[in-house]
Amino acid sequence: MLKTVEGIYQNGQIQLTELPPGVRDSTQVLITFLDPNKLDPSQLRQLIDQLETILGIQQGFNEVNAGQTRPLDDFIQAMQQKHEISG
Repeated sequence: MLKTVEGIYQNGQIQLTELPPGVRDSTQVLITFLDPNKLDPSQLRQLIDQLETILGIQQGFNEVNAGQTRPLDDFIQAMQQKHEISG
């Protein structure tokens, strides 16, 4: 899961504006301090998209390493049958 929420750093603590569903004790987090003079919402959205892409790639590697994939030829054959496409 990758979920971005806003928060405020004050007096040595970070206070989140919301707690995402499914978060439990000892959940890893990444903290990014933003320069308030250079905050560009489109760049922030781009950074979030990049982090989500990295997470997706990592999940794919984990599935491959756990043997949870199937050969490409099997997938192509299943899609051809499902959508009635001749190979």
